[in-house]
Amino acid sequence: MDVARHSGVSASSVSLFLRKPEAVSAKIAPRIAAAIEKLGYVPNYVAGGLAAAGSRVVSVIVPSLRNAFFSETVSALEKNLSRNGLQTLVGHTEYSLEQEERLVRAALSWAPAAIVLTGNDHTDGTRNLLLKTATPVVEMWELPDAPIDCAVGFPHEEVGRAMARHFIARGYENVAFLGARLDEDTRAASRARGFMEEMREAGCKAQLISDPAPASTATGARMLDAIGNDVRAVACSNDIVALGVLFEAQKRDLTIPDRLAVAGFGDLDFAANCVPPLTTIRPQAEQIAETVANCILNRESEQRSYRTDFALIPRRSA
Repeated sequence: MDVARHSGVSASSVSLFLRKPEAVSAKIAPRIAAAIEKLGYVPNYVAGGLAAAGSRVVSVIVPSLRNAFFSETVSALEKNLSRNGLQTLVGHTEYSLEQEERLVRAALSWAPAAIVLTGNDHTDGTRNLLLKTATPVVEMWELPDAPIDCAVGFPHEEVGRAMARHFIARGYENVAFLGARLDEDTRAASRARGFMEEMREAGCKAQLISDPAPASTATGARMLDAIGNDVRAVACSNDIVALGVLFEAQKRDLTIPDRLAVAGFGDLDFAANCVPPLTTIRPQAEQIAETVANCILNRESEQRSYRTDFALIPRRSA
């Protein structure tokens, strides 16, 4: 083996380094790493056996990489796993459960160290595959009543109710929830449901506006047409939609929040710096990622459901 010859160690030491670098002595590990770098060596896990691939690779499947909070979660998860010698392979479904099943089948063929899914809504085929496998599975961003294996997240209906209570406290009694692709984005649909129920229980007028297009500023701008002139405040399915509402309201000289209050979800980077700063819900993506990583790395724990935090961030838009 070229790496072994160049580093002056045995092939078994190189193999151990590739599988579990922390187990190799501090004296020879740098020599192996230098040889790998010099030779440009990339381990062929298929040729070396699926068990090697399974010991190092975590398959992470998200609905969309366009949504920044999923990207942030994946980035934080990669950071947490890489500290322990695990790498990630990321797939995205564009909210298609059938595509999720195809990605799960492909991932299982590589015997991954773990599979991380987003949410708890899956095809029967996906669920049956994962219930039968010995591969650790983590569902993130939601808390199902019966996790496949482990689940890390929070109840999205409570998020919607929290925003509704904020609106009620501010005196907004005629409101709307603006949601993008609610028929596919079950988490946003849950937030909408919680929001609508809380407003109606308080005796407030609330309407639900849904657009089948993906979340974008254009989608938010378009949905502003549907709310009517008497709506006093809008909660949006995420910050991108809310930003579109802000842009369109400003084009129409609608003063925010005096004429129309606007709130989002996600607390994305721009939320604190747009004009006016956006009231939103912060879902703690870093906490989700850290807890998911712990579920993968600490399998001896009997706990299977982990609730993470969310926080309402009030700013000048609402």
